[in-house]
Amino acid sequence: MTQSRSSLISLSDTPYYHCISRCVRRAFLCGEDQYSGKSFSHRRQWMVERIRQLSNIFAINVCAYSILSNHYHLVLHANEVEIEACSDEDICKRWYQLYSGSPIVTRWIKGELATETEVNVALEVITKWRHRLVDISWFMRSLNEFIARKANKEDNCKGRFWEGRFKSQALLDEKALLTCMAYVDLNPVRAKMAKSVESSEYTSIFERIHGIASSDDIDEQDNVIKPLFAFVAGECNEQPQGIPYAFIDYLELVDWTGRVIRDDKRGTISAQIPSLLSTLGLDSETWLELACSFGKNYHGAVGSLDELALFAEHTGKRWISGKAKLQRMLH
Repeated sequence: MTQSRSSLISLSDTPYYHCISRCVRRAFLCGEDQYSGKSFSHRRQWMVERIRQLSNIFAINVCAYSILSNHYHLVLHANEVEIEACSDEDICKRWYQLYSGSPIVTRWIKGELATETEVNVALEVITKWRHRLVDISWFMRSLNEFIARKANKEDNCKGRFWEGRFKSQALLDEKALLTCMAYVDLNPVRAKMAKSVESSEYTSIFERIHGIASSDDIDEQDNVIKPLFAFVAGECNEQPQGIPYAFIDYLELVDWTGRVIRDDKRGTISAQIPSLLSTLGLDSETWLELACSFGKNYHGAVGSLDELALFAEHTGKRWISGKAKLQRMLH
């Protein structure tokens, strides 16, 4: 049975979510279609550019992504602090970059409203937009609709492009977040589309390694491109927003995991376990099982038993799928 999105997303429990969308009938989104002989690899760049644009407009950060042949993964962070700091004018400017807006709001911007009632109606509309600009469902809708229309236009066809709604998982603690990010970054390696993380294009780990989108990059509209959500361990700023670990430690862990799961890769696996595993309190076997099967065996939410119980309570659930297996592995 289809579940309402309110039963899958609860920002009071966590701002981090893993989202997945697949093409209808698992047709090719970006890869080489062996049946038609056509290449759709250029669509990967469509995805990256749209994700960057939406990240700039929405108060949502991208922690990790990977774009494969017939589906894609995103790990998103809903930034309520950012959206609360936006003025009403800024909310309108953001919204109008994606949608046509509202006549009464347009008149409010121009100062043409004559009555308090009209002003209140305009402010109610802006408040609705404010909530949507930190809403993961609206972010995914803006991404999927855009890509579907563009792909259908290129294929000169109509109809559904994605398999229904996107799937989402709540990441309730740092173990779940880092494991999911590694799972996403290693998708092309597991699928044997890349031999190493540094050669795995159209992933967040490739972007972080090669510095493709830094905070100094400018898009075609002269807007600064928002970088991926940063690793902030060791930062001097007081309580900076970001992932509370060092990127070099995460890179070491992901590279080590990639070497383990690629049986056909040349060279030997280092016997030295990455230090970040000890920090997370995970042994190598538990980490590898999570990193290789994260999107298959766990649904809805991932985290400690206490956090799962709170999430279930806040979203009106009696249980969380995969809870028993998580209990055996993590406790």
